[in-house]
Amino acid sequence: MSSIANPALWTLFVTGVVGLLALDLFVFHRKPHAVRTREALIWSTVWIAMALLFNALVYFHFGAQRGLEFLTGYLIEKALAIDNLFVFAVIFSYFKIQPADQHRVLFWGVVGALVFRAVFIALGATLLTHLHWITYVFGAALVVTGLKLLRREAPIRAEGNRLFHALRTLIPTSPVQSGQFFIRDNSIVLATPLFFALVLVEISDVVFAFDSIPAIFAVTSDTFIIFTSNVFAILGLRAMYSLLAQFLTRLKYLRFGLALVLVFVGGKMLFATMYKIPIEISLAVVAALLLAAAIPSLLVSRDSHMSPS
Repeated sequence: MSSIANPALWTLFVTGVVGLLALDLFVFHRKPHAVRTREALIWSTVWIAMALLFNALVYFHFGAQRGLEFLTGYLIEKALAIDNLFVFAVIFSYFKIQPADQHRVLFWGVVGALVFRAVFIALGATLLTHLHWITYVFGAALVVTGLKLLRREAPIRAEGNRLFHALRTLIPTSPVQSGQFFIRDNSIVLATPLFFALVLVEISDVVFAFDSIPAIFAVTSDTFIIFTSNVFAILGLRAMYSLLAQFLTRLKYLRFGLALVLVFVGGKMLFATMYKIPIEISLAVVAALLLAAAIPSLLVSRDSHMSPS
């Protein structure tokens, strides 16, 4: 595994991300509130613009190859992140989390996701460096995951999650919706539904990371490109959830596009020793598959809303 970035650039990027998260939590969203569509649209646009600006910097400073690798990885991670929003919607509905409190769960969920992704990327890079055959394991896993996604296995549900039940057994709980992760009752600290929603959000991201991290390794072997594309895809997740929450059910064909993307990148890893697909073709295929899934979803949704009841 290699990296185009020196330690100073790594430090600068990580420091910048921490600064952005601090601004988000302590300045822009200091007071919990339900994020309205206009605010969500503005923030989604800001995060996407920042990702594209960073992409341009990579393209012109490190070359077209790295720039296209970042863009391809960003598209894959963004699409998988959107699929993860379906699970978030199920979690918030199950625990009856109010819109004003959802941002707090998503914020700390993003922080946890960034930590988990960094660990998985480091582990994946180490495995690929020392065990070349692991490439075929990653590729096969992606193909299998893509085929399973076509059947659309049920998302993570609290009632069927063993870790969730273990935590509820070990940690005193309260059914009170207080907007806090923990409350105190007669000197006893109790976990609220908000805390367990956060736990399941983190679990879901770990599960999705097993798909997304191998997928990005199929695009590039540069750890800086892998990490930064993941970070930018995740950072805009909170605003995108608020923007797309009411439209998620309309993206009925998204999973088919994602499934085919996973099968494609998995196949790319499996046959990499025989034929290395140029990054330009990979980008075109990924973009085409996602558009082919998104456009029919929106058209069908529009027609169903326009048709008389």
